[in-house]
Amino acid sequence: MTRGARDTGKRVKTAKGRTASSVRWLERQLNDPYVKQAKADGYRSRAAYKLIELDEKYALLKGVERVVDLGIAPGGWSQVVRRKRPKAAVAGIDLLPVEPLEGVTIFEMDFMADEAPQALADALDGPPDLVMSDMAANTVGHKQTDHLRTMGLVEAGAWFAIENLAPGGTYLAKVLAGGTDTDLLALLKSHFRSVKHAKPPASRKGSSEWYVIAQGFKGRPETAA
Repeated sequence: MTRGARDTGKRVKTAKGRTASSVRWLERQLNDPYVKQAKADGYRSRAAYKLIELDEKYALLKGVERVVDLGIAPGGWSQVVRRKRPKAAVAGIDLLPVEPLEGVTIFEMDFMADEAPQALADALDGPPDLVMSDMAANTVGHKQTDHLRTMGLVEAGAWFAIENLAPGGTYLAKVLAGGTDTDLLALLKSHFRSVKHAKPPASRKGSSEWYVIAQGFKGRPETAA
């Protein structure tokens, strides 16, 4: 994405009925060049550019034919996949409702539900080449608890990837500041040839989010080295 000179900062005209945090969020949205670009490009969220930037660096979408999108709402990442790989089949899941997307099978359900992993696997005609997760647990305001809950989702996504990915496949997931926990990092390194952390430019500087990129899946747990 090309970013020119920044516009003069816009402010919310009235804060009536709004909390201080909601006013700050609205002002940040109004002055965010990625938000403006997303509207211009027809993406549902600025998060689309995080995937675009990560793909430019790590070739995540090169040759992919089947993709699983964990935490798909509102659908920006799947839009990127469909634009870059228009023949790719995509299956996504989220607790939140998501407007339909051409070529994307969407499940409105909890990924942690027992039936969710099989539903996603069954939606694709073969093993996915890429499992991508932008999931994050709802925060409760306690940093340690919030971190543990989100990392629990990352680990669940990792196991889904390990049990379903095609050989050579990729697992991409949002993690929090500090990166992937030691045990999870060891799990990924035992099943993928390359495991790296990255913070794409589209991630806000004040955000604690990072992404773990595990590439070169070695094979099913029973066959992996």
